[in-house]
Amino acid sequence: MSGESRFSAYDRIAGAGAPRSTVLLALEKFEAERRAPGLAIDLGCGIGRDTLPLLERGWRVVALDQRAEALATLAERAAPASSGLLLWAQRIEEARLPPADFVIASFSLFLVPPERFSKVWAGIRSALKPGGRLALQLLGPRDEWAGRTGITVHRAEEVDALLAGLEVEWRQEEESVAVTPRGVGKRWHLWHLVARSA
Repeated sequence: MSGESRFSAYDRIAGAGAPRSTVLLALEKFEAERRAPGLAIDLGCGIGRDTLPLLERGWRVVALDQRAEALATLAERAAPASSGLLLWAQRIEEARLPPADFVIASFSLFLVPPERFSKVWAGIRSALKPGGRLALQLLGPRDEWAGRTGITVHRAEEVDALLAGLEVEWRQEEESVAVTPRGVGKRWHLWHLVARSA
């Protein structure tokens, strides 16, 4: 199977679901504040599981993914609302992020290599406007992928340090065994996070 076909099969599964609960919670918080939609950045956007509902709500979105075929599919899916969409074909660790009201990193930040994570996180924090929100997942140390080359994991105290200075609106630790979008059983240890900048 070609790389493109394999990614397309992955995206058809991973990208077909409802928006992540972290994203929906953050949107509820924005709406409760009666805050007008602004600029969101979706890091590792895939084919738009989280990007599309933002566009439908009037947000402008910088959708970033290193896979051109995923971005092409997203552009097709977003066509009716594409005026607010900007596609960036980049790795997360290579991006220079613009000021944003909302930064999403659904199941993507742990793919940033450990030696580059601190710089990426500093860039995210710097990009976040006052009153802006983060919605993301991080891997914990008991995850099956912990210890793999290029995978970043965080212990509870390290998550605390990352979130210092932010108002944590939701933090959930999850340990489960589930099938990945590629059809492989996996032990997960996740932190689901929503946080607001002061």
